[in-house]
Amino acid sequence: MNLETDSITNTITDPIIDPITDPGRDCPLCPRLVELREKWRAAEPDWHNAPVDSFNSPNPKLMVLGLAPGLRGANATGRPFTGDYAGDLLYATLEKYGFLSGTYQARPDDGIALIDTMITNAVRCVPPENKPIGAEINACRPFLQNTLKAHTSLIGVLALGRIAHDTFLRTLGLRLKDFPFGHAAIHDLPAWEGKKIILFDSYHCSRYNTNTRRLTTEMFETVFKGIRARLYD
Repeated sequence: MNLETDSITNTITDPIIDPITDPGRDCPLCPRLVELREKWRAAEPDWHNAPVDSFNSPNPKLMVLGLAPGLRGANATGRPFTGDYAGDLLYATLEKYGFLSGTYQARPDDGIALIDTMITNAVRCVPPENKPIGAEINACRPFLQNTLKAHTSLIGVLALGRIAHDTFLRTLGLRLKDFPFGHAAIHDLPAWEGKKIILFDSYHCSRYNTNTRRLTTEMFETVFKGIRARLYD
């Protein structure tokens, strides 16, 4: 991997990434995220503290796309949405709607298996305050592109939150205004790389959103009812 950075703004200006789906353990692309990674490797040496790879079944039909790993969730455990409240709601809903087998126990060795599903993030490293900046989202976008190309069985993508929604559209080279974000919205997208993908939207299943009732369990389940209907009709 080659990298050029702007020493004044500390933003990434020209990342050149090999065609791989997940960054290496010591990915250097985002200086701010590298600094945070090294801080937590020193503070919590038993944590994962590295880019978090996608978690998937063979030949997934559905991609669940989050924004970035949580500090004490996936950054600690090494599996997307594992170890924090967002994962509790996500995995319970996946199980209820037939996308997961086993019993989720918030740890990577709990033995669960996804069914027709993969889970990943737009940004693979934990960002400060759970808020990646635009340059970091852009730097990680080729990994998302390569992930989509590698999993030709994908039919649908569930974007958790507006930023994941926008990032996915930009990954496909589509205009945001043509496919506005909205909870439970369903977008039939133009063909990309020879295949069509359905984009499903949901508010993020974060503790903040559920505590404020922006997202309820019933609202989240409504999204998955729509996914089941479209992917298996």
